Formats: sequence, C-alpha cells, structure tokens
Amino acid sequence: MNLLKSMMIAAAGMTAQSSRMRIIAENLANANSTAQSKDANPYRRRVPTFKNELDRSMGVDLVKMDKVVTDKSAFSSRYEPGHPAADAQGYVKMPNVNSLVEMMDMKDAQRSYEAGLNVINAARNMMARTIDLLRS
Repeated sequence: MNLLKSMMIAAAGMTAQSSRMRIIAENLANANSTAQSKDANPYRRRVPTFKNELDRSMGVDLVKMDKVVTDKSAFSSRYEPGHPAADAQGYVKMPNVNSLVEMMDMKDAQRSYEAGLNVINAARNMMARTIDLLRS
C-alpha cells in the first residue's frame, strides 16, 4: 500500500472520530436537561453509526459517518416535586445519558483520533526520508 492511501484512510478515520466526539459532547451537554412540560420527553442520547465506503479513484475503503440514531433505553427519574415537568408523584424524567459511559466513549474516540494522526505523521516522515534518499 502506498503512503498516500495510508494517509487517506487515516484522515477518513480522524474525520469520523471527530464527528463522534461532537455527538458525545452534545450528549454530555444535555445530560441534565429536562423536558419543558409533564407530557414531553427529555433529551434522548444520540449514538453515531459508521459505514465503509469505497473510494474508487484510490481503490481504498474509507470509514464514514453513517447515521446518528437515538438510544431507546429508558429514561431515569428524579424526585423534584416543584419542577414544571414533574408528574403527579413529583418525579421528573431525566435523559438516558450516563456521563461515565460518555466520558469513556470520548476517551476511546480521542485515542482513535490520535492513532490516525500518528499514522499521518509516520507516512509524512517516510515520504520526507524517501525524498531525501532520492536527492542524494
């Protein structure tokens, strides 16, 4: 595999991980948001999905962001009788976002992004060394 293809694959992975981190950040930002009324639902966790896509011009499979789906798990509830979104028993539905899980996903996405960056740096260094060898 040539170095340009390696760099394209790594760059596609970095783009996908960057999108994943943005969605995780949205989940974390809304982890404590509640519904505006009793009948409405609070924020529902979003989960990115990925797909392989063939780049015919280069002949490589690249990872791309496919869809963002909502997590269908149950909402948690918290007792706050004075809240405008509280039900008759005084419970407020809270988002189905677990901050610990989101932080672990963020760390995983960050490490994957850094791995892609390391691939690009290594390929760039190999290209530079090859050019230096050709000059001498």
